[in-house]
Amino acid sequence: MLMDTEVAMRKKQGILPAGMRVIWVVVLMLAGFAAVEKARGQATPPPPPPAQDQTAPDAGGPAGDSGVIALPKKKEAPADIPPPAPDVPKVKNPEGLPPVSLHLDTTEVTVDVGVLLEKTHQFVPGLKPNNFRIYEDGVAQKVTGFKRTEAPITALVICEFAATNYTMIYDMRNAAMAFTQQLRPQDYVALMTFDMRTQIVSDFTQDKRQFQEAIMSLRIPGFSETNVFDALYEGIDRLERIEGRKYIILIASGRDSFSKLTLDKILKKVKESRDITIYTISTGGAMRAMTEGRMGMRNQMRDIDFLQADNEMKTFASMTGGASYFPRFQGEYPDIFNEINRNIRSKYELVYHPTNTKLDGTYRKLRVELVDDEGQPLHIQDEKHKPLKYDIIARDGYRARQQVE
Repeated sequence: MLMDTEVAMRKKQGILPAGMRVIWVVVLMLAGFAAVEKARGQATPPPPPPAQDQTAPDAGGPAGDSGVIALPKKKEAPADIPPPAPDVPKVKNPEGLPPVSLHLDTTEVTVDVGVLLEKTHQFVPGLKPNNFRIYEDGVAQKVTGFKRTEAPITALVICEFAATNYTMIYDMRNAAMAFTQQLRPQDYVALMTFDMRTQIVSDFTQDKRQFQEAIMSLRIPGFSETNVFDALYEGIDRLERIEGRKYIILIASGRDSFSKLTLDKILKKVKESRDITIYTISTGGAMRAMTEGRMGMRNQMRDIDFLQADNEMKTFASMTGGASYFPRFQGEYPDIFNEINRNIRSKYELVYHPTNTKLDGTYRKLRVELVDDEGQPLHIQDEKHKPLKYDIIARDGYRARQQVE
């Protein structure tokens, strides 16, 4: 009790026992250290954060953020400008050669000409260069190259496969199968079908069996629309990417019901196609023969549609130097494709340099005539000296190349 009273009095007087004084000194020292460390923390800036890796991760994801970017003032140049590239001498063409240009300067025209007897459609052999006269826009041209060609063919068969009438599908398959009988081992052929859209059933192949299997797979059409304009445009577009002479065998009714293209646009595409000859075979001939002019106004309107389709099919063929056929019986197909085979493989190739050398992209009209040694129209006779009429099959024109500046 006395001790407690004494301690309290000493505290009041500011006097502590020895043990208490030691503890108090320790407390004051710890407080001083804390104050010093606090002052240091205010005077020294915090260490910078670790730099982020700017390289892309191995997985190929995006790189890290690059942080703040300091843009120089408009009049200031960046500090590290790469040194200017050393002067490299320009490469020049060897002396004596013309400079390289990007435009085509081709002034040579090749025209394939078929000469067939009108009655038998037999190819007329034995003609010579001086028997041919070729006119471009009415101006006679000098034939500088001439040969008879018989080579493998590259043909795209375009078949109408739509849910319109089974007899047309039947005719189409029979015609396509008859065409395969004329193929040779070196020929390339592809099959494309169309209704309201096109489909490549078999790409170009030399395997006749593969092509026949593709034809036999055509069983159930998807749509009843017949977009012949769109299909022919796409077929020409595909063939134009292939070098050399190409052929389209169009087997269809010719009626168009849903194409995005108009007749004018497809005729322009046909006219401007190069190295492509079109042969057309119409389907549904037997059905039309049995129903033409019958069964009221509805069928009469359908007959008008067919007549218009026939004219369009003829135009597609004639504009490219081909031929059009309108069979009514299945037995006609072998003879038709025999004739097409002869027309495709047996032609006269004429080469000339046009007198109009402008590369202006204009369409030039062509006309081919046959003449005798005296320059008169050529007359052909049989063994009994009976005159024979003949047809000259050739393109009606071509589009000149356009010079590129």
